[in-house]
Amino acid sequence: MDPKLINDCVHCGFCLPTCPTYVLWGEEMDSPRGRIHLMKQHVEGTPVTPEMAGHFDACLGCMACVTACPSGVRYDRLIELTRVEVERRHERDPQERAVRGIVFSLFPYPRRLRLTRPVTPLARRMAGYVGRANPSLGAMAALAPRVERRERLPRVVRARGERRAVVGMLLGCVQREFFPQVNAATARVLSMEGCDVVIPPRQGCCGALSVHAGREEQARRLARRTVRVFERAGVSTVVVNSAGCGSSMKEYGELLGEEPGFEVRDLSEFLAELGPVAERHPLPLTVAYHDACHLAHAQGVRSQPRELLAGIPGLEVREIPESAICCGSAGTYNIFRPEAARDLGDRKAKAVGSTGAELLVSANPGCTMQIAAAMRRAGDDIRVAHMAEVLDASLRGVSL
Repeated sequence: MDPKLINDCVHCGFCLPTCPTYVLWGEEMDSPRGRIHLMKQHVEGTPVTPEMAGHFDACLGCMACVTACPSGVRYDRLIELTRVEVERRHERDPQERAVRGIVFSLFPYPRRLRLTRPVTPLARRMAGYVGRANPSLGAMAALAPRVERRERLPRVVRARGERRAVVGMLLGCVQREFFPQVNAATARVLSMEGCDVVIPPRQGCCGALSVHAGREEQARRLARRTVRVFERAGVSTVVVNSAGCGSSMKEYGELLGEEPGFEVRDLSEFLAELGPVAERHPLPLTVAYHDACHLAHAQGVRSQPRELLAGIPGLEVREIPESAICCGSAGTYNIFRPEAARDLGDRKAKAVGSTGAELLVSANPGCTMQIAAAMRRAGDDIRVAHMAEVLDASLRGVSL
């Protein structure tokens, strides 16, 4: 942990009303400035106690405090460095180690995830029973999405009409295996907007989940592989349709000690910069747009998705109250801290329901699963679509 980054915090408290765990519990040590105080204690010699590790684990890493901070405190960097230290110094109990072992041996490996696809309907039905034995495994079962038909994408999707750009496309892990229709829609939208889309084979995990959990060695190994894959593909820009993945890939320079040979752009960010050329057909829908934390706070991408939605005729965008408060997904948080995640998910579901929208638009698979599960609990099984799916429907003139 960097003492200079720690000392940048002046403990002003602007972060408090934006922090999900402080909003839930009102505990100082479960706020950003409280956790920074604990970081300082550790740097000054206090060992990582179980209580201290618990406060760090309770952080969602949503980065809302980074947006709110008037002093420019790099809490994002601080919490990542702290989690590496927690993983090195803190001895977790056997059950927690086992659950973490399952998660990090499964989610960063698309082929392994693929093997779980046939059992996801059963997992959802059995979630209550599994949860009695282990709340984390029960939460993982309850989050399982409806299985979508796999869609195989070619190595290159050619631009329609005049070619305006050549981009690489990240397939992701959860996105690839449980939301393949999102990747297919992403490739079509980029193609219709004049892009050759290069989809390198043998893509793996970008390392985002491991970065956020302090598993530094695994994160670096996965990140280096991702860099090699796209550098060999010869692209100068990689478009990412998952907020958490894009956020981590934009920080490869800090993780690996050198910048990759390409730039990373979120899909909405890239399309807004490129500008529209394909015709938009009307979509008579009311939609609520959800700001994924790792898109809005970590990447600062807020106006671009709204700009793209506003360009669709007949589409009405409704803002969600408390949009800056995390939905509780936060990578693996809703598995490791299911009670807090459930409270935040229910809070977000109530806010979404208050808009009266017909469709929720998300930009991250974790948020999609978390909010959809919370809406089911509330008895309001709202449809959820990715930004790419909404644009794809408008460009092709089909209904959602």
